[in-house]
Amino acid sequence: MSAEEKREQRLKLLEDHIGRSLQDAESSGELKSAPSYGRPLDFGDGYAQTPDELKMPFKVLKDAGVVPPEVETMRQIAALQEQLSSTTDPAAQRALQQRVAELRQHLALRLEKLRSTGSL
Repeated sequence: MSAEEKREQRLKLLEDHIGRSLQDAESSGELKSAPSYGRPLDFGDGYAQTPDELKMPFKVLKDAGVVPPEVETMRQIAALQEQLSSTTDPAAQRALQQRVAELRQHLALRLEKLRSTGSL
C-alpha cells in the first residue's frame, strides 16, 4: 500500500469517526442544546463583514503569508504600546504616545476610506 493510499485510508477513518460522533450528538439532543444551533457559525475573523469584492484578494494574500497594511499597522501599534508600558523616561513616553496616535489616525482614515468606497 502506497503512502497516498495509507493517507486516504486514515482520512476515511477520521471522517467515519467524525460522522459517528455527530450522529451520536444529534441523537442525544446535544446538538440542539447548543446556543448556535440552526444559525451560521461566527468565526470572529471578520470574513462575513468583508466586502465580497475583497474576500478573494484577502484570501490570496493570507495564503501567501502577506498581511494587509492595516493589520501590519495594528501590530505596530500593539508593539509601541508594549514599549510604552515598559518605558519610564517621560520624553520617550511622549514620543511613543505621539507615534501611537499618528498610527491610530492613519489606520482610522484607511479603514474609513475602505468602508466608504470599498477600495484604498
